[in-house]
Amino acid sequence: MKEFNDLTEKQLASREVFAGKIMNVLVDDIELPDGHTATREYISHCGAVCVVPVTEDGKVVMERQYRYPIRRVVREIPAGKLDGRNEDHLEAAKRELKEETGITADNWHSLGRYVPAPAYSEEDIDMYLATGLHYGEQKLDDEEFLCVYEEPIESLVEDILAGRISDGKTQIAILKAYKILKGTL
Repeated sequence: MKEFNDLTEKQLASREVFAGKIMNVLVDDIELPDGHTATREYISHCGAVCVVPVTEDGKVVMERQYRYPIRRVVREIPAGKLDGRNEDHLEAAKRELKEETGITADNWHSLGRYVPAPAYSEEDIDMYLATGLHYGEQKLDDEEFLCVYEEPIESLVEDILAGRISDGKTQIAILKAYKILKGTL
């Protein structure tokens, strides 16, 4: 079996084949570790954030939102894309939580970074745990429709493990938040 010490693929050329509002699609010519050439198609995305807002009594503020690409309503945590690559991620998380739920939080804890689809997208999502919640008025975007509700974190963990919550960022962030809140991480 052949081994390579350097697995890096080097970009030789890049062209944008689609420019959209939330993502662009690029095709790059690359040099492989063995010197051969190939192409890579991928989505360019400025990044996103998500938040696990937990109430004093251990409930997570969740959302139900229709996701057009998969044609169904998804249970997920508040999240949204960065306004630009240089936007502060924590500030973006605070903005998204306030816009989608009307909630602000006293305490913020980073849950790390999640890369949902590294084979075809450069998107990464910074995850946060928020506690010390204060409720206010939500300010949804014009084309945004969602239902906000609360659910005990234990039942969400059960639903994740049973395959009843399909959203990847929600799965990872809730499981990490649960471990932190239980003092086992």
